[in-house]
Amino acid sequence: MPPADAAVPGGYSFVRTAWFQGLGATGKALPGIRVVEAAPVARDGLAGVRARMSAHIQARLPGAAGGFATALATGDQGALPLEDAEAMRRSGLAHLLSVSGLHVTAVVAATMLIVLRLLALSPWAALRLPLPLIAAAGGAGMGVAYTLLTGAEVPTIRSCVAAMLVLAGIAIGREAVTLRLVAAGALFVLLLWPEAVAGASFQLSFAAVASIVAFAEWPVARRLSAPSEAGFVRRWGRSLLMLLATGIVVEIALMPIALYHFHKAGLYGAAANIVAIPLTTFVIMPAEAVALLLDAVGLGRPAWWIAGLATDALLWLARAVAAAPGSVQALPAMPDGAYAAMVAGGLWIALWRTWVRRLGLLPLVVGAVWALATPAPDLLVTGDGRHLALRGDDGSLALLRPRAGDYVRSLLGENAGVSDEAVEFERVAGGACSADLCVADIVRRGRTWRLLATRSAYLVEIAEMNRACGAADIVVSDRYLPRTCQPRWLRADRGLLERTGGLAIDLERAVVRSVRRAGDAHPWVPTVVVRKRFGRRGAGRRFERGNWARSGGTAGPRDSERRSGRVISNNVDGLVR
Repeated sequence: MPPADAAVPGGYSFVRTAWFQGLGATGKALPGIRVVEAAPVARDGLAGVRARMSAHIQARLPGAAGGFATALATGDQGALPLEDAEAMRRSGLAHLLSVSGLHVTAVVAATMLIVLRLLALSPWAALRLPLPLIAAAGGAGMGVAYTLLTGAEVPTIRSCVAAMLVLAGIAIGREAVTLRLVAAGALFVLLLWPEAVAGASFQLSFAAVASIVAFAEWPVARRLSAPSEAGFVRRWGRSLLMLLATGIVVEIALMPIALYHFHKAGLYGAAANIVAIPLTTFVIMPAEAVALLLDAVGLGRPAWWIAGLATDALLWLARAVAAAPGSVQALPAMPDGAYAAMVAGGLWIALWRTWVRRLGLLPLVVGAVWALATPAPDLLVTGDGRHLALRGDDGSLALLRPRAGDYVRSLLGENAGVSDEAVEFERVAGGACSADLCVADIVRRGRTWRLLATRSAYLVEIAEMNRACGAADIVVSDRYLPRTCQPRWLRADRGLLERTGGLAIDLERAVVRSVRRAGDAHPWVPTVVVRKRFGRRGAGRRFERGNWARSGGTAGPRDSERRSGRVISNNVDGLVR
């Protein structure tokens, strides 16, 4: 099948990613895959090293702790239980699982410190050799090796390039950590992968780094982080305050991006990261590295014990924060304009150094208010018409098909801004279902909208279907409906959805948003061809790519026509009455 487009407006568009990856289709084997003989574990090259190291770590640290330790060492997250991975996401600690700037920085900095201290033990070397330059070269080599060992994913490559630029700045005696460094790293990535600019990974990574650097260059932050002759307690207090402030700044910078792409954001991430980042950087990663080295002589057990204890503490923190009330804030899919305004405001604040930077607060606040004021859709219809989500008066979400999988439930819940578990359609006020059809009366601003949706593959007698359509304002179906099915406002059957993609319907404003937009000529957007069901043989019609939206009147696409088949179900009148 062709790569899937976004199921609903604001959803993830796999078809764009597939186009840049050169994928023309996806599929699955039926009835399934049977393992005849297990493939041998790779033993050559970096893949073999990663496989052996992952197995070794999981043998030393079984369970979730081993899964987390494996992710740090080799980038393989598959051994971490799903519930712990979800807890890491909900608590704002998921960035610790993906090898990126924090991990590469820790490896490079630790290598430089070790090389510098060891060489400084020799008076001859300390007096005659450029030790900082040698340490920087050692850190660069270890950073590249770590990047290759963990699979050389795009976020890791970005971090490695940034680290190399920092080391180059150190080598020539320049201030390395500046916004010019961030710009250089972004330019390098966009020259190789220009499509990355639209992805969440690129935006989150560079927004985090840019916010940290911009905050560090703020005069107040400079005074907090400057060397001081104060006592031990005061110095550590200032460092802790700087760490907390930096965490809050990063959370504020990343929240719009997380809400735009994932429709939810953690509220306690800044506080959790104050503990998690030092614990990972200064305890877990060093203990794991020492354990791996000492295992060569069979003395790694104490280091593994420390690493396991610290990892268990980190996972406990993630579970506790994820289970806290209000740990995740859900928001419906925000308008592109609101997101663009917040991004423009954030960039303006980060790039300017004078009072002019305060002007960036205006678009930032406007975008935030716009996003928060955007109402959640009352109805979400997936592009294939099979799944429909109805938002109840109490904010709950009801699904047309109660046996919908976890992916569909998560997708519809996130785009509707609902984090609670979806309920069955019949439990919504005014909703009723048979085996084949569902109806619901939805009251918005004093007006009652009647919804009719099909949820089985069986055809209904045409006379009864026509009566049901005539009594409804909106009809949703995953198949072609006959032209005689004329609801009062919208007929979203297969013919319409093939042209528009998924729909988000706001009944209060009588607005319909679609996945495909008018004038979108990107190469990954498919040109839909819908065959006419009547007329001369072979006749067809090509429909342009575009958005479909109407705020009133009758919507009945003439192209979605199909002859009714024999009667299989005869249970419509009871629902209509």
